[in-house]
Amino acid sequence: METTGRRPGAYVCGIDAAMDVIGGKWKVLILWALNERPCRFGELRRELPGITEKVLASHLREMEADGLVHREAYEEVPPRVEYSLTPRGVSLNEALEPLGAWGKANVPGGSPAAGQMREDHDVPLVTGAA
Repeated sequence: METTGRRPGAYVCGIDAAMDVIGGKWKVLILWALNERPCRFGELRRELPGITEKVLASHLREMEADGLVHREAYEEVPPRVEYSLTPRGVSLNEALEPLGAWGKANVPGGSPAAGQMREDHDVPLVTGAA
């Protein structure tokens, strides 16, 4: 399946191209949620508190066009639509796993603000830093 190619020829490196596909606050979280299991739109919305319907719908359309998400519409009454990852979406999630591991190892408990690190955090303190 071919991607939409939003900026053909404008990429500096592979990371630049990947960030174009997963850029923004929500796309990696959508990938994460769909990695667990296929979901309906409402289920995804509940999995991602704070995302608006408009943004979720827009991101799902973009991710479908990029070949990351498969949209399955069932001929039922009432209509039912499920979203799942394509093999390309699964491979992107696998590529993001080391980044998630880095985040867990280097930013314990989320994203603590400066001065809020506790002594029991797993991050070694850097002495002599400005």
